[in-house]
Amino acid sequence: MSNWLEISPLDQIPVLGSRVVETDNENIAIFRGKDDNVFAIKDSCPHKQGPLSQGIMHGTSVTCPLHNWKIDLNSGEALGADEGCTNVFETKIENGIVFLKSPA
Repeated sequence: MSNWLEISPLDQIPVLGSRVVETDNENIAIFRGKDDNVFAIKDSCPHKQGPLSQGIMHGTSVTCPLHNWKIDLNSGEALGADEGCTNVFETKIENGIVFLKSPA
């Protein structure tokens, strides 16, 4: 049985913006796309651990604010010539509320 954590109403996350969820082990950035898709990714760039939650979202990727690495929000993989990966987490929206699958 999986546990889902209630994060917030979808309309409390800005379009093309993010919120940070603090867990016991790590911070998770929750991003909201233009089409109201929601992505959850570890708030740490695989390059120099920059705060991805402070980056610029475009499409289904985010650009790290420190060194402009582009990270795919679906896979956590660095895009282009950069190499690296960060954790992604499952999300869902029910009745306008965003949920995050509890990291095991």
